Amino acid sequence: MSMRVIVGMSGGVDSAVSAVLLAQQGYEVEAVFMKNWQDDDQKFCTAAQDYADVRAVCEQIDIPYFTYNFEKEYWEHVFQLFLDAFQKGYTPNPDILCNQEIKFNFFLKKALKSGAEKIATGHYAQIAANPDGSFDLLKGADTNKDQSYFLCRLTQAMLARTIFPIGHLAKSKVRRIATEQNLKVKDKKDSTGICFVGERDFRDFLKQFIPATAGDIIDLNGKKVGTHTGSMYYTIGQRKGLNIGGPGEPWFVCDKDVKANTITVCQGENHPALLKKTVITEGFHFINKPITVGFVGAAKIRYRQTDQACTLREIDSVGNYHFEFTEPQRAVTLGQELVLYTGDICLGGGMIVGSD
Repeated sequence: MSMRVIVGMSGGVDSAVSAVLLAQQGYEVEAVFMKNWQDDDQKFCTAAQDYADVRAVCEQIDIPYFTYNFEKEYWEHVFQLFLDAFQKGYTPNPDILCNQEIKFNFFLKKALKSGAEKIATGHYAQIAANPDGSFDLLKGADTNKDQSYFLCRLTQAMLARTIFPIGHLAKSKVRRIATEQNLKVKDKKDSTGICFVGERDFRDFLKQFIPATAGDIIDLNGKKVGTHTGSMYYTIGQRKGLNIGGPGEPWFVCDKDVKANTITVCQGENHPALLKKTVITEGFHFINKPITVGFVGAAKIRYRQTDQACTLREIDSVGNYHFEFTEPQRAVTLGQELVLYTGDICLGGGMIVGSD
């Protein structure tokens, strides 16, 4: 009897090809479309079209499909934490939270409860089984599409029950398979940005949930040089939307204080105020084994960054990890994730809470 696998299908080409490959490999494949966000505005929310695409692909390749509704779970375990972080002045990454809480927690549990043995998703990442029975999370073979960054909070139990069918493939090969199979989504564009924001203006979206208060933009000497529309809407390293004129190089956000409701700016893309050698993280999660002080590896402080050489210099009294980078890091952003690697193995990640 073949293994029963439930594929999380989003309506995109990656998860569609994942389902095709699993079926070709002899798995008993079913599909689930996760409805995570309540939004009836078809202009911004693509859920209805995405579900229609899932249905079309599943009927085309002849596999059953279902919908799981996780709107309540998403609101409580992802979106509420997202808003809380923004109000603290952080710039959080909801995709990491969504993977940790929705796709590889609630979805996985519900799939297993229904009798499935594993779940699968269309992520560009790979899983390697070790002789001791543990698992490692590896980067996707396509370095331009690698999504291990967003999976840095997965656990051993999650990896043991997960398949990434396209992790070993290049995106071009995935598109080619979709074309060969004549899948309805073969030419569908990849989704970008935060799922619940869609194509709308991010500030306009946030204003529905967090009231904005205008405040001062100040330079490094404390002199007012402009006015902002709400300090939480700005991120470290931001240049656009400051509306500060004057002579010299362009202005960039280098600090913000949500309690004082001020934004601090400096002139020049590589001003020393934008460069930090030490990055501090809290709640560091290790996928397999933890590391010790003195560990030398590489890290990303944002998605799509090339790996940056670093050393774990300190684990402080409250358990925060202090990483020292070989090269100063530009625009270290509180609330983002520092994801640690050794070669192609993703070791885990922690939220950035400080830098110096």
